[in-house]
Parts: sequence; C-alpha cells; structure tokens
Amino acid sequence: MPSVSRTFTVETEPAIVVPYLADFGNAEQWDPGTEQCTRNDAGPVEVGSTWHNTSKIAGVTTELTYTLEELADHRIVLVGRNDTATSTETIEVTPNGAGSRISYTNQIDFHGAAKLAAPAAKVVFEKVAHDTEKQMTDVLNALAQ
Repeated sequence: MPSVSRTFTVETEPAIVVPYLADFGNAEQWDPGTEQCTRNDAGPVEVGSTWHNTSKIAGVTTELTYTLEELADHRIVLVGRNDTATSTETIEVTPNGAGSRISYTNQIDFHGAAKLAAPAAKVVFEKVAHDTEKQMTDVLNALAQ
C-alpha cells in the first residue's frame, strides 16, 4: 500500500484553501495526473459529494469515483474507489502567518492481483507527489492574488 506525503506552505489563507480543495472538481487544476474530474451530484460541496475522476499516471489511465468523506475547518478527506484500488487523500490545512501550511497524504490500497504492483507504484507515486506539490502550490498561491 504505497503512501506519499508532502508538507508545504502557500500564501493563501485556510478560509479560501479548504473550500477550494474540498471541491474535488478543482483537481483538474492542481493534480497533474487528473485529466478530467466531474461532479456526480449537485448542490453545495459537503460530506457525501461525489466526483468521477479520470487520471493518467505513468501512461496508465484509471477511473475512480471519489467521495468527500470528511470536511472540517482544517481537514479534508477524499476517497476514490474502483475495482482495483482505493485512494485516500487526506489534506490538512493550518494557518501559517497570512497563508496556510498544507499537509497532503495520498495512500493507495490495491485490491486483488493489483497488489503485486504496489512496490513499483511507490516509486511512481513519489514522482507524482513531487509534481502535485509544485502544481498545487502554484494554483493555491494564485488564489491569494
């Protein structure tokens, strides 16, 4: 079960960062692997909201249904599921001066035969996590402008 974590700071305050990241449709902007992320339901973004996410990582396209499972003032938990994997993205946002400190963790649990890919996937996901940190930082800093 590969897990990657990054902690970094941005110039944007938590009151802006948390609702932006809780709307997983915005992953198209901050996640370099996401090709498309479409909301499945309507209304306010809240616990239980779902998105259909299509991602391409290391040349492999995968589709997951993400559910917002936890939303608090400083914590977001999104869980994506399909037949071969469960991806849990935990984002903690705390004040850092006028900006925010972001702690982002993505844990992938493979199911069935896909478990055999876990050791190789760790290397790939470390690279993706680096790219995600950079892109998320740029996007969130732009929100402070």
